[in-house]
Amino acid sequence: MKVILIQDVKSLGKKGDIVNASDGYARNMLFPKKLAIPATDGAVKDLAAKKRGEEKQAQQALEAAENLKKEIESKSVDVRIKVGENGRVFGSVSTKEIAEAVKTQLGMELDKKKMILEHPIKELGTTAVDIRLHPQVTAALKVNVKEA
Repeated sequence: MKVILIQDVKSLGKKGDIVNASDGYARNMLFPKKLAIPATDGAVKDLAAKKRGEEKQAQQALEAAENLKKEIESKSVDVRIKVGENGRVFGSVSTKEIAEAVKTQLGMELDKKKMILEHPIKELGTTAVDIRLHPQVTAALKVNVKEA
């Protein structure tokens, strides 16, 4: 019997797959537990339309991330930090402080968890901070660390 999986089934396939299952397994296991539905013509057409909609949404999300990348890379953010004698920096600049500076200076909401920073910034000057906007899109934000 052909069935469309509604959820991932370990030994059968992933959500959205059309698979062959034995009649008894489908009737006694998959259908009662709402893991699958029969693969009728209408259900197959609905699945195809749903996949097209998901692909369109994924494409729009990618385009939005590309546009945001262009906007982020054209701007920079200033972060102030205390500096002592001989130019020694007290503390460091973390992703939390960068996210707050972006919010106040640029009016954008960026998640601090999506910022890729190998180690906190501990010197004055300009540093590029990578921000993962989408699995396929990463933007580089210029962060100017200045004396407070």
